[in-house]
Amino acid sequence: MAHSRLTLALDSAAPVLPDGPVRVLRPPADYDLSALEPARVEIDHGFKPDHDAWAARGYATAGSGPVPTVLVVVPRSKALARRLVAHALHAATGLVIVDGARTDGVDSLYKACRGWAPVAGTLIKAHGRLFWFAPDGVPDWDTPDRWVDGFRTQPGVFSEGKVDPGSRLLAGALPPLSGRVADLGAGWGYLSAAVLAHPGVTHLDMIEAEALALDCLAENISDPRARALWADGTRFTTETRYDAVVTNPPFHSARKGLPELGQAFLATAARLLKPSGSLYLVANRHLPYETRLRELFAQVQEVGGDRAFKLIRAARPRR
Repeated sequence: MAHSRLTLALDSAAPVLPDGPVRVLRPPADYDLSALEPARVEIDHGFKPDHDAWAARGYATAGSGPVPTVLVVVPRSKALARRLVAHALHAATGLVIVDGARTDGVDSLYKACRGWAPVAGTLIKAHGRLFWFAPDGVPDWDTPDRWVDGFRTQPGVFSEGKVDPGSRLLAGALPPLSGRVADLGAGWGYLSAAVLAHPGVTHLDMIEAEALALDCLAENISDPRARALWADGTRFTTETRYDAVVTNPPFHSARKGLPELGQAFLATAARLLKPSGSLYLVANRHLPYETRLRELFAQVQEVGGDRAFKLIRAARPRR
């Protein structure tokens, strides 16, 4: 069995961990923490599926106070990675460890860290790098939030700094909506704002798995008809069903395309709708959603789109 970079580093006693808790920032659900005693580890993760996976294994959720060691697992977003390192420097009293893949930019992060702090050691293995250093000051890294069309976005959210063209297409094609509506995978709120422009909407649930996006939603959407819910869109359920669901479902996990992820959103939508309810969906043209939609709904119709995207209305969910 191949050992992770963290396991190899700790087995070699470099770095030497201070006594006490180890806070781990944004580890994917499949990240290898076997080198650490679970009782010492606390997980800080804003993505609900990964948060729930670690909680189900018995790992504690991170607190807000300082801890001796903070481990940063490098995400895809370069700006978010820098924010996480800065956060680790504020939280750690003894040691900061950074671990990531080359494809996620760990080498450039390593060079940036060496520019302002003495890196104590590094280990290169399995197309990635792990390095560590003592917390000493905070780097002067400019990773500001970005604004688009009056909406706040921030590093680590989907479609940071721009309106996703599929969401824009769906927002402009929605028919008059009324009653209870759900935005499944609401992101930072562009589609939600379009839904709330319909005066017949009495309630909107903005269902989003990424806590960073929820932070933006809190600022971007102030309509009293709307509430934000931190939930996994593939598992979300509620006793009160909706008259309509709108969604621009994800179809990637990290760098891997996963059409089944989007298909799970479609199944959730069918489960959430009233018998007379409708789903309004935008998807990339190449995604194979129609077969699954016809299994879930009695009526499926393409209602618009362009070369890149298709707009679909699905009605009368099958029970």
